[in-house]
Order: sequence, then C-alpha cells, then structure tokens
Amino acid sequence: MSSTPELEPPELTADDLLVLEDPAFTPDTVAIVTGAASGIGEALAVALAVNGLTVVGADIDETGLEETTATIKSFDPEGRFLSVPTDLTDDGDVEAMVDAAAEEGDLSFVANIAGMQHIESIAEFPVEQYDLLQSVMIRAPFLLSKYAMPHIEASGAGTGAIANMSSVHGHYATQDKAPYITAKHALNGLTKSIAAEGGGDVRGFSVSVGYVLTPLMADQIADTAASRGLSETEVVEDVMLGPARTKTMMTPAEVANLFVFGFSRHATHLNGGDLLFDGGYTTTYE
Repeated sequence: MSSTPELEPPELTADDLLVLEDPAFTPDTVAIVTGAASGIGEALAVALAVNGLTVVGADIDETGLEETTATIKSFDPEGRFLSVPTDLTDDGDVEAMVDAAAEEGDLSFVANIAGMQHIESIAEFPVEQYDLLQSVMIRAPFLLSKYAMPHIEASGAGTGAIANMSSVHGHYATQDKAPYITAKHALNGLTKSIAAEGGGDVRGFSVSVGYVLTPLMADQIADTAASRGLSETEVVEDVMLGPARTKTMMTPAEVANLFVFGFSRHATHLNGGDLLFDGGYTTTYE
C-alpha cells in the first residue's frame, strides 16, 4: 500500500456523498451494483443506501462484501443492503442475482461497475486473460441488462436506468491495454443500445473517468514508483495524470456521486450519453 498519506484511499464519510430528494429513492426501489466489494462499487453501494434505496451488491469477493455490509451499517442509512456473492462469468449466477434483486422490491437501477485489468502488448497478451476480461466487463453487463430490463419495464415507473462504468479508455487508446480499451468502447455501444431499446422507460448512460484512488490503484502507484525509481507523487502527476489538466486523482465517492445523479430525476434526459469527468484528460493537449 502507498506510504504517502495523500495517496492513501480516503476514508468514506457522509460529507463525501451526494444525497438527493427523489421520489424513486425509497427502500421499495432496488438498485444492483456489481463490483460492490471494494473501490467505486463499494462507494456507490454506500451512496445509494444512504439515499434510501435497497441495494443488491454483487461481487465474487465474499469477504469484501462483508466489509461493504459493515461500512453501510456504520452510516445507519435509510436504505438497505443485500449482499449476493456472484460470479459474473457464470450465466446462472448472474440470472439468479437479478431474480434475487427483483424479489426485494421494484428493480429500477443497475450499475455495471465490476472490472479488471491486465497490462501487456497485443502480441504478448494471454488469450485466456483476454477472454476473462471480456467476460467480466462486456458479457456480464450485457447479460445483466438482458435479465434486468424486463423487471425494470415491469415496475411501470418509467424512471429506471442501467449505468455502465466506462473510462477515458472508452474515448481513446494507449499501449498495452488493448482488451481493456476494447471492452470500454464496447460498453459505450451497449449504453447506446440500452437507450435505443429502452423506449424512454429504461435509460442507459455511462460514466467515464481517469484514474481513481482506490486501494488497488494505491498499490499500483507504489509498485510503479518502485519499478521506475520515481516518487509516488511523480508517478501520479507525470505518468498517470500527465495529459490531464487537473493533477489530482478522483475519489471513489466522487465517481459514485455521478451515478447517483444519473439515476435521479435530475438526469431524465441523460439517455445514451456519457458523463465524462476526466480533468481534461481526453479533451485538451499541449
């Protein structure tokens, strides 16, 4: 873990979270969050529960889900949290998780947050790792959408939405991340397809950010600093955020708040679009 205090993942507090008044934000409304055991997924599960929703957290990491459960309880939220251990590469697991969510109330929101990374050139990239990454980051969101859309439409509220965690890598490409970049571009296509088929009753939107200070990222910063003989600050400012204008990393809570806004009544016309919050990473250059 990073030894530089400002590069430690921040502790989540109530002041970090966007809380909105919304008639759909009640315990009768259910939201699914994948990747809920850590990082952005955990922060979003907390944020939605604090906003009063019933949240179904899906992840293969059962220990992490237990920690998320404890964190949410510490906030004494108006909403509820249901932990559902799920292998997103198992079709039956995905379908069962959606069915479990639908039993808790009106399934209205889905956040496809779960992801993974493997860095290697196209020529050297292990095909089995490519298949796993695509299964988690593309096939699972598609299946989740397939199974969830009928439930969302059946709720009759007309306020449902499926949101996908995209990235700056869904807007441009760098070296040694071809499968990840491919997946993020595909997610953007899935987002638009959800909007096209949702008929206004099921919105689709995505969120694209740059580097986020999660526990996994803090470890990556420390490893990169050691391997390149740089300070951790130099890794962040020069290697990771070099092209960006804002030289600080986003926090998981800041990303979670974008999803909360996107699910709310304030984002009715966010349909097929992308919330790009990248500090000028993809929109400016020297």
